[in-house]
Amino acid sequence: MKIDLTNTTSSKINAALMDARRASGSTAAGMVLTLVIVTDEGSAYDALKAANDASREHPSRTLAVIKRAGRSPRARAETRLDAEILVGSDAGSGETVILRMHGELAAHAQSVVLPLLLPDAPVVVWWPDNAPLNPAQDPLGALAQRRITDAVTAESPVGQLAQRATGYTPGDTDLAWTRITGWRSMLAAALDQRNVTITAAVVEGESYNPSVELLGLWLHNRLRVPVERVVTGGPGITSVTLSTKDGDIVLDRPDGLLGTLSMPGAPDRMVALKRRDTAELIAEELRRLDPDDIYATAVRTPVDRLRERIAGVEHAGPGGTVEQAHVAEHAVGDRETPAAAKKAAARKKSAQ
Repeated sequence: MKIDLTNTTSSKINAALMDARRASGSTAAGMVLTLVIVTDEGSAYDALKAANDASREHPSRTLAVIKRAGRSPRARAETRLDAEILVGSDAGSGETVILRMHGELAAHAQSVVLPLLLPDAPVVVWWPDNAPLNPAQDPLGALAQRRITDAVTAESPVGQLAQRATGYTPGDTDLAWTRITGWRSMLAAALDQRNVTITAAVVEGESYNPSVELLGLWLHNRLRVPVERVVTGGPGITSVTLSTKDGDIVLDRPDGLLGTLSMPGAPDRMVALKRRDTAELIAEELRRLDPDDIYATAVRTPVDRLRERIAGVEHAGPGGTVEQAHVAEHAVGDRETPAAAKKAAARKKSAQ
């Protein structure tokens, strides 16, 4: 069932939800939480589809907040709330309300959302992209027990991790962390089978992937060993190597589908390690509403704790010093990349 309301109010939306529930033959809500999605028109379809699929595991009221402040002065002066209500099969196992806020109302989204929250139920806010610098201080984020962001959608995904660390508040999490759950589980299970001492670790994965950095920081924190980060072509994380005196423990996944676990003195084993879609990631995050202390420890660890290797050159990670970057630049000078050549020419000109 689909109901369109133009130039409406929160009270009218609540009344329409009650009427739709009665029309479907259900008087009880039967939902466990409210999921607020803050997005735009371009990302709304994919986000709502993921929330719809996740609601089959977590029946919820989904509120999609789409802010349309307007580009012209006339459009910004028009304050209006339009709503699209989906119930039944169109909304998975819950209810979906798409809220389009026009004009000045876009700056006060919390006043519209607050009356629509399920009473006595947890609230989760998810930003599929364009997350605020400090989610807990955002007016909508302040309403929630859990706040979900996704660093991979930022212009600088690895730099976004530093911002997440600076503004971290218990209840924050990021889908870049959720994406490495399978890797963390497999590696922990492998180490449970053997009483060995890890001396070093190497994490391989594509560039600009914050999940690779988080996995390396997690290994650094839990194992207290130096971790090297190697850039590959992907997809995603491709391999993790744990060095021991008896040999290397290697978890390799070159195709993003199936992994191979190799351990000294044991035959190789194939393990399921498929890259998961957004619906699975959101469903996992909705299973727990308490603060994730392990994530907090990992994201607060400076990324420059990792050593980075690109094309055989070792240097400090993204948080390294200018001197380290300068050494790395000279080390790859033989390759004469366009960027290196341009910098060399500029130094030569200034010296003259």
